[in-house]
Amino acid sequence: MSWPERRGRIAAAAVLVLAACGESPAETPAQGLRLAQVLGGSPDEGFRVADRVVPFSFPADHGPHPGFRSEWWYLTVALRSPAGHEFGVQFTLFRQALRPGGTPDDGDAWRSGQVFLGHLALTDVEARKHLEAERLARGHPRLAGVRTAPFAAWIEGWRLASAEGAFLPLRLTGATEAFAVDLTLEGARPPSPQGDRGLSAKGPDNASYYYSIPRLRANGTLRTSAGTVSVAGHGWLDREWSTSVLADEYAGWDWFALHLDDGRDLMVFQLRRRDGQPDRYDQGLLVDADGSRHLAADDFDLVPDRQWRDRENVRWPVRWRLQVDGDTLLVEAAVDDQVMDTSIRYWEGLVRVHAPDGRRVGSGYMELTGYR
Repeated sequence: MSWPERRGRIAAAAVLVLAACGESPAETPAQGLRLAQVLGGSPDEGFRVADRVVPFSFPADHGPHPGFRSEWWYLTVALRSPAGHEFGVQFTLFRQALRPGGTPDDGDAWRSGQVFLGHLALTDVEARKHLEAERLARGHPRLAGVRTAPFAAWIEGWRLASAEGAFLPLRLTGATEAFAVDLTLEGARPPSPQGDRGLSAKGPDNASYYYSIPRLRANGTLRTSAGTVSVAGHGWLDREWSTSVLADEYAGWDWFALHLDDGRDLMVFQLRRRDGQPDRYDQGLLVDADGSRHLAADDFDLVPDRQWRDRENVRWPVRWRLQVDGDTLLVEAAVDDQVMDTSIRYWEGLVRVHAPDGRRVGSGYMELTGYR
């Protein structure tokens, strides 16, 4: 999704990287900067824009789209151990182009105009812990990049890549001092276009190309403070690329990707207007055994039901009532504190889904942005 603060800070951090004489710091916060301060000019000057429906082409569209300013590969996974302990894993690789084309004329890869930001996080529900890490690097093959075939997306040792010749299965590997993940993800359903056949509008003059792979069977191991544990579950992969930014009338958004126990997969998001009014560009996706269906703004209703206050006095809505497809679902954080304390501060974490009578009916991930 097009998040101006996210992209502005990525670009700002990228400028610091490119000025660092070949160094690639693991953590380079760029607080307080915005896209216009760093890049200037028209947001689409020299870049391609998402302004019409273009059929997706696979496996090519799993790879990078350097003609667009911004792009990301966004994987979230809800997992359980054989003992029933719950875990969540998030891996995200953001690509940001500082100039159209993004490759140097002289062939020197160290002068790349592409930069990458990676986030890796683990939620351990039993331990009530959420751990996150961030890496930032220029687009040099030794540091970070994305390759189409065989697919690979990497940043300084963290890697999401095809395990064989085809795109699927994928393998996610990544380690920090505090935790490590090693997961294999196999496809259960094909890619599903978001929005209007893959053109996802986020306002009258803002859109992205967006598709999801909603149900990936996941198996592997996690290293936690308590040791290494085997896990299995389901993942959700979002792919999105664009050039435009959100309009100033939006403060942020609330995004949910849910795996329901009855076999349905559900994504909904709402754009939060600064005037507090509902937005007609809210949308979603419902996938079942018969295929996928686009959800318009009036097809679902999201209402916050409980807030949690963090140490910076920010109130995050961590429990929601979601009405969709004739059902009422209660979506609640598995751990309240799943704030990503990275150069871009947002809430991203594992959620549990219950029916109104208290029955557990699913799991998934929630992302909350723009709260202050």
